[in-house]
Amino acid sequence: MITRSDLEIYDGAKMFDVLADFSGQIKEAYSIGDGLNPPDDLRNIQNIIITGLGGSAIGGDLLRSYLQYENKLPVQINRNYFLPSYADENTLLVASSYSGETEETLSAYEDAVKKKCKIVCISSGGKLSVLAKSEGHLLITVPKGYQPRCALAYSFFPLLMLFAKLGFVSERNSQILDLVEFINGKKDIYTSLDSASNNAISNAEYIKGRIPVIYSSNDLLDIVNLRWRGQFSENSKSLAFGNYFPEMNHNEIVGWQENSEILRNFAVLFLKDKEDNPRILKRLQVTKELLGPYRGIDIEIESEGNSRLERIFDLVYLGDWISFYLAILYKTDPSPIEKINILKNKLMES
Repeated sequence: MITRSDLEIYDGAKMFDVLADFSGQIKEAYSIGDGLNPPDDLRNIQNIIITGLGGSAIGGDLLRSYLQYENKLPVQINRNYFLPSYADENTLLVASSYSGETEETLSAYEDAVKKKCKIVCISSGGKLSVLAKSEGHLLITVPKGYQPRCALAYSFFPLLMLFAKLGFVSERNSQILDLVEFINGKKDIYTSLDSASNNAISNAEYIKGRIPVIYSSNDLLDIVNLRWRGQFSENSKSLAFGNYFPEMNHNEIVGWQENSEILRNFAVLFLKDKEDNPRILKRLQVTKELLGPYRGIDIEIESEGNSRLERIFDLVYLGDWISFYLAILYKTDPSPIEKINILKNKLMES
């Protein structure tokens, strides 16, 4: 059971309020995207690379997954210091760093300049914003004050609208505005502390004390799967693992055999969508039966919503809340990321 007192004690940075205002973040991100006036030379490209790390990369990842059956241009997400060898003047490079100080992204940006890529930057400030302005690159400025993982709307929707303005995909303005209302309805559920009516809390209660393993299709939900794993790690301070159908059926499924005393401490979360290939759904059910004697519990969660956009963000939003409430159940503040900060400081020393 979670109480208001628990939130006051353990949610020091008020992540609850940030999550509750996600629909407002989408509206503001929509406004930022609506105001973009990209130069025509950005249209003349052959491929797109979105470079970033962590919370600054996940928006591009979701966008690639969401648009994979419409966008005719290849899109790669780069999580490294340098760009792939094919990057050149025919590449649109999107450098995404919420802080503007991510060293890997700054390095990749400099590599893009050397390779004469066409460049767009997304940041709330920092060195990346300074460089973008000095080099004359399109800069999408987003609000400060968020944890990067809590600024997902700002790394997703302005890019979606930019791609539409450049003619890469069709515009989705009405779908985005519908999503705002959809998320508002979900907020009313997830801000209630009654676990009987709030499935974010009830799922967190099921998962508590277990290691989440997340399985989904490799189509629409691949990056939702990745997002859940990242949010369990950063918010709940709890390791989480995952894989995709059909690939896991060709290797990982066999791994659920030995170490049964350990496997009983795992919670398997099956994420589903109504557009999943029927063969994927069959694989999921057979896999669930085969893993039955080994895992601790399993939970099936199917996306809700009228559009693909709503269904993706339905599961993203639910995963954010589950990981938040799991942190509270573990009596830990979901916001601090102490080990990441220690690592960054030690890297700066060297």
